[in-house]
Formats: sequence, C-alpha cells, structure tokens
Amino acid sequence: MKAIRIHGFDAAPVLEEMPDPVQRPGRTIVRMQAATVGHIDRTVWRGSFLRHPPLPYTPGVEAAGIVVASGRYTAGQRVWLRGSGLGTLFDGTWCEQIDAPDEALGPLPDALPMTLGAAFFSPTTSAWVALHQVAKLQAGERVLVTGASGAVGSLAVQLAREFGCTVAAVDPQAEAPANASADLLIDTVGGSVLSSVLPAVRPGGRAVLIGYTAGPTLQLDIAHFLQCDVALLPLNMFRREAEGRAAVPGLLERLADGRLHLDVHSFAFADAAMALDWIAQRGHRGRAVLIP
Repeated sequence: MKAIRIHGFDAAPVLEEMPDPVQRPGRTIVRMQAATVGHIDRTVWRGSFLRHPPLPYTPGVEAAGIVVASGRYTAGQRVWLRGSGLGTLFDGTWCEQIDAPDEALGPLPDALPMTLGAAFFSPTTSAWVALHQVAKLQAGERVLVTGASGAVGSLAVQLAREFGCTVAAVDPQAEAPANASADLLIDTVGGSVLSSVLPAVRPGGRAVLIGYTAGPTLQLDIAHFLQCDVALLPLNMFRREAEGRAAVPGLLERLADGRLHLDVHSFAFADAAMALDWIAQRGHRGRAVLIP
C-alpha cells in the first residue's frame, strides 16, 4: 500500500510503499477514502505537540473509509475514524489501508460523502462541546464568535443560532466592540484578537478559548480584568472526547439533512505538503482532506 511518511520534524512528507497491515484482535483495517489534514497533524509534524509517534511515522488523526477486516465491524461498512492514538501515538490515517483501534471507529451514514465523514468530527464536536458542555449555553443569549469563517467558528455560529441565540461574527480587522453586551464569546483565534474582543463580554459573562491561530499568548490588564469579571474557559477536546463522541449521532443527522454545513477542500494524496501549507494560511475556509 501507499502511505505518506514523515522522516523528520518539519521535513517534507514522502509518499512511500509500505506493507499492507494485518488485522489483529481489537483493531480494524479500513480502506481509506478520505483523510483529513488538520492543525493537530501540522503541530505533530512540526514536533510541537505534547506527544508524537516514533520517527518515521504516518500522520493523520481523522479519516473515513470502508472496513476491510475487523472483529467488531462488518466488511464493507462505511466508517469514520478519529483519536485513540491515531497519528499522535502511532501511525495515522494518511495511508491507503488504516490499521486502527476498534474504538476509533464510528458508523458513517450513507447520506454523507466520505470527504465530509473524514472532516466532520473535530470541528463539529469542538463547536458543540464548547457551546453546550463548557459554556452551558442558554437559549436567547447573545453570542460573539471570532474566526467565524473557519470550520469551528462557522459551526459555532450555526449551532448557537439553532439553539435560539443571537449571534454576531467578529471581524478581526475592525475596531474592538464598544459595549460590553455579549453573554458569551467563542474565540477560535486567540492572540491580539481575543484581547480586543474580551471587553465586549458583559460582567459575569463567559469566554470559551478554542484556538490560537492569531497568536498563542494573551496579555491582560489584571486589575481591569478582575473588574470585568469574565470567566475564561479553555476547551480541551482530549479530555472531553467522550462528550464529543456522544454528540456525534445528532451532529451527523444535522449534516445529512442540511441543518449544518461544513466546507471541505480536497487535495490529491500526493499533495499532502500543499494541504499542510493551505491550512496554515489565515482566512482559509473549511477543512482539507486527502483523496487517495
């Protein structure tokens, strides 16, 4: 089989021939139909993640495909894959045949294309958990979202509106909002954008911190911040993955019937380096997937 291999951190991805995997107890072999290129993949590739597989390794924490051999799933079944060490502890999904732990798989409805099945998990579950588990969103609240053109931000906007909230997207190029009127801020970009938008959250409000594409640091005037009394709530999806998985059936239903929309940009399997560059560009829309 063909697989993308990384031989050194920040080194160019290489397409190589590898032995076909052999099915083992507790694991499933999946013929990959689409594999996501995400920010976690990029962070692991650069050697900046908390953990990583031994070099050389095959990246990829998400994918969708068809079961080839399994003790739990039926051959030919459509599935999505995510987590359980894929691409972070051992070889991941950027290969023609994925050797995955059984618990990393979930059934993919026939109504959803493989590209969407590969790309949906991280942004939809992050947006859902941020709103409903971390922020404890209430119907009728006023919500601000930074990075609303991105995958997580756009889904947070859609889900909050579905819940009966008033939602506004924050333009990072505009001046900071003048009035502290928002009940909740969903921040997907961090950095100076987060600093400028925080004053728009009312005293006693909340801000959920999801990403840091605009910068990993936050400077606060502590005296002013204490007077503002806004709760800063981090989203850690590794710790909350079970909550995300519990929400998957409802999220897949919304994607299948059109209540939720997620942009997906496809790349040829050999263009993994191009996909890694594309997701690093500010303002890109949707998620990148590799097609074998």
